[in-house]
Amino acid sequence: MVSIIIVPGWRDSGPGHWQSLWAEQLPGAVRVRQDDWITPSRSAWVASIARTLLEQPGPVVIAAHSLGCIATAHLPPEAARRIHGALLVAPADPERRAVLADFAPVPCQPLPYPSILVASSNDPYCPARLASAYARAWGSELVRLQNLGHINTESGHGDWPLGLALLAALTGAAEQGTSVLPLPHHLET
Repeated sequence: MVSIIIVPGWRDSGPGHWQSLWAEQLPGAVRVRQDDWITPSRSAWVASIARTLLEQPGPVVIAAHSLGCIATAHLPPEAARRIHGALLVAPADPERRAVLADFAPVPCQPLPYPSILVASSNDPYCPARLASAYARAWGSELVRLQNLGHINTESGHGDWPLGLALLAALTGAAEQGTSVLPLPHHLET
């Protein structure tokens, strides 16, 4: 059985955020906890994510948001090997805010697992061009969405059915042991 690991970003994902709703709705979902959500340390955040991954009995699929995407890209090989898929939503640009600078530079090598990066054309925390560069560097499938902000509560994303469909594609591929990602029909190109 595949475990869903939810990796929030800077300042955590509050009530009503799709990550919080998924943590409550998805059977067996595990939410990563950080000691400091306000002034994040890369080493502490990465260690917490790695510990959560390694505690799971089997393969995992990540559902990361914002700075959680960047922290996931920094995982050491022994933790990354446990990941069988990752949904990376609205990655942050750690160079845009001094408090996030510890997460720069962002790794730019291919991730060792299938991934889908979801980016919005008007994300205030990461320009669309940079999100596309992350997707290319990481070898991620890129899903570009128009004018959805940071894909969080403030931009009107609570339950977020499209995200759940993308997560289901990753989870299904992980359960079948394949790296082929069957995207929802309306996203296929």
